Amino acid sequence: MSATIESRSPQRPSDVVATVPDSDRRAVASAVASARAAGSAWAEGGAVARANALNEAAAIVAAAADELTTLIVREVGKPLGEAAGEVGRAVAILRYQAQAALDPDGETYPNAAAGTALLMARRRPRGVAGLITPWNFPIAIPLWKAAPALAYGNAVVLKPAPAASAVALRTAELLAPVLPEGLFTVVTGGAEAGTALVEEADVVSFTGSVAVGRAVALAAAGRGVPFQAEMGGQNASIVLPDANVEAAAAMIAGAAMGYAGQKCTATSRVIVVGDPAPFTGALVAAVEGLGAGDPADKGVVVGPVISEEARGRVVAAAGEAGAVATGGRAGSGDGWFAEPTVVTGVSPGDRIAREEVFGPITAVLPAAGADEAVAISNGVPYGLVTSVFTRDLDRALDLTARLDTGMVRVNQPTAGVDFHAPFGGEKDSSMGPREQGKHARELYTSTRTITIAPAGG
Repeated sequence: MSATIESRSPQRPSDVVATVPDSDRRAVASAVASARAAGSAWAEGGAVARANALNEAAAIVAAAADELTTLIVREVGKPLGEAAGEVGRAVAILRYQAQAALDPDGETYPNAAAGTALLMARRRPRGVAGLITPWNFPIAIPLWKAAPALAYGNAVVLKPAPAASAVALRTAELLAPVLPEGLFTVVTGGAEAGTALVEEADVVSFTGSVAVGRAVALAAAGRGVPFQAEMGGQNASIVLPDANVEAAAAMIAGAAMGYAGQKCTATSRVIVVGDPAPFTGALVAAVEGLGAGDPADKGVVVGPVISEEARGRVVAAAGEAGAVATGGRAGSGDGWFAEPTVVTGVSPGDRIAREEVFGPITAVLPAAGADEAVAISNGVPYGLVTSVFTRDLDRALDLTARLDTGMVRVNQPTAGVDFHAPFGGEKDSSMGPREQGKHARELYTSTRTITIAPAGG
């Protein structure tokens, strides 16, 4: 009997959501071969057919929204409201990329020589896209990778995180009626399956940890195939003295603790310029006011973390911090709950201020001025997103120019993604081209430059 893996509900670990194959190299190679065979006809079938198929896929996902929302809540512990929002985003992504399939597929250029020769560059698909995705956005991230890959004529083999296997498989089942057989395939499994996919695919897109992302990048580069790796974040919110304290605290609390802080864009650090005490008090009050508990209950914002190990990391990080303003302990109940935690008395060099915990915990750090705040924000290995809270437009423009992150949000939470805008970071947060929007074309297509001259010379 082949090896299997289980996906368990984090709020009720006794609930086995799915038992799936732990795919080996042979199974992955077979899936890639089937995808490659289906991909040729898909690419040659034309952009209109691809756009129509993606629009039909969007309608199918929209019709199954309640089912998918319930499954996301059950499998990964995402609160009900966020799970419903994620499904809605997945539908929007499919519709957006359906239209992207009809975008111009190249450009024309002036011919260097005299005459009527035509010089142009046209885009073409790369082949089979190998997608390795995390558990925290079990339908949105797979589809924000798969939808543009399919729109531009590629086939897709998806290897989801084991903890999100059920959602990935159900997504593939829903899309099957509108896509050619073998074009969109899910292979479940752990590290061996992911390694095999990187070794087989024609283009690779990965979202996950820094350590694994670097290994993926090295393996893909060694084969000479294009790759993209979206990895960790240690995101800061900078609160300037003129900020609306109550509004900033409410937004930061949600960004730090929503979905138990299990987002690469979650706020891990709050850098307060001036006396941090008034803001810290407002933040603690906002955090303590968030609904925590069973993610299936309406009004819950903070559900469980994904595993017992993840809960241990949160509690350990709180124990190492300077002072715990609220939280810091494991939650009650049978599930893997951790209390939403705010820590103070932290310096920029402390581990909690430099390393990603990926849980409901954030650290408050003081800064004497805006320059020091920028230095603290930039002084970590990551560079995904930073928020700035201020009413001073000049100061906002100044800081956005100096922050070393791929995304900067003013008077907005760090968490939140616009699917039609480029997504990605600097330093250890990202490698390769940006994801989403029109920028997705850079990864999933290559350019062929063509010159056509009259037959007469």
